[in-house]
Amino acid sequence: MNVIRYRLKKNILFLSGLLLTTTLAACGGSSVSHPKTASSNTPNASSINNPANQNQNADNGFSNNGENASDMQQIQAVHSVAVIVPLSGAFANIGQSIANTAQMAVSDLADRHTGIKITCYDSAKGAAEAVNKAVSDGNKLILGGVFPSEARMMALAARNAHIPMITFSNDNSLAGNGVYVMGFSVGAGIQRVVKYALDHKLSRFAALLPNGVYGRKASASLLRTVSNNGGSVATLSNYNRTPQEITDAVTKLGQDYDAVLIADSPRIARIAAPLLVKQDGTKPQILGSELWSIDNNLKNVPALYGAWFASVPDGMFHQLSGKYKARYGVTPPRLASLGYDAILLAARISPNWPSNGDFPEKKLLSPNGFMGIDGAFRFNNQAIAERALAVEKVSANGIVVIDPAPTSFSK
Repeated sequence: MNVIRYRLKKNILFLSGLLLTTTLAACGGSSVSHPKTASSNTPNASSINNPANQNQNADNGFSNNGENASDMQQIQAVHSVAVIVPLSGAFANIGQSIANTAQMAVSDLADRHTGIKITCYDSAKGAAEAVNKAVSDGNKLILGGVFPSEARMMALAARNAHIPMITFSNDNSLAGNGVYVMGFSVGAGIQRVVKYALDHKLSRFAALLPNGVYGRKASASLLRTVSNNGGSVATLSNYNRTPQEITDAVTKLGQDYDAVLIADSPRIARIAAPLLVKQDGTKPQILGSELWSIDNNLKNVPALYGAWFASVPDGMFHQLSGKYKARYGVTPPRLASLGYDAILLAARISPNWPSNGDFPEKKLLSPNGFMGIDGAFRFNNQAIAERALAVEKVSANGIVVIDPAPTSFSK
């Protein structure tokens, strides 16, 4: 077992320990109220006596880089981090959940003495304005931008201020020049499940693709993966999201393929899957997108039984979700984990962050990556998050993992 794999496994166990703690605090209140700003308390030296400090070899936010507890008690670093998400308006539930989990992470890491202090700002009242306010308040790292439109405005303002930004958006066009894309990428999930299919002797593919940006990204990922791994694509069929157009698109696929990608949401898959029966009565292997991971009711769709899709591993998220519900009374949306993991990432880097100084941006490009609620991830040299994904199967008993996510990155 190599060192990286050993460390990441230890980190998974330690993350479980973190999530069993009970100290919680909201970032600006409950998931119902949405104040403009709120901040955490900076950890103090008396909070250092936590068993978590014994995990000195972890390759994530819990390493003390060889310092002993007495050394860490002398650290008085303050690292100001802005969390900029929609706290009001139509998407307040998503933004507030991310802000809440970010604060949960700060609280859970209090005895690590990371020095991280977060302040939350409402992007719904002006994304660029929120960045400018965060910069004037002295924040040295910006976390946020959930949707591409607001993230784009935030990125421009952050670059102008020379402050690094980690966005929760999955718009890869934003990446680079100080902006890091942490959101769940369209192409990665498709690449993972298609490669799995190729490894299991499926070689000829078809795809149902929605018109628009998502469909184009899914198509590009499918074509690239198949081409690079010795398979072939028989046909691609596009549609607008109406039942009739989906039916027509299935008809246009023809019969000459053994696996078909439905590159869309579970709602569309429910419409398309029953139509994917060949003339001889057989069904192709159905492949899905990462969007399927947010649907807990796929076990009620027999037409999708046996379908495969790739997603980030859910085990740690289920623990986070249970802890979140105990505190806030609601189940968090799947994207909420990004807030927690962004703080873990900042915590991992905090020993290299000078007190009240600039965030050490280059540390984001660690080739070993980081461990979080959503498993192992790292930023590539394009500043886009690469994630270790699991392949899952839809069954009558729910979603079953058939190929676990890797626990390390190949060198």
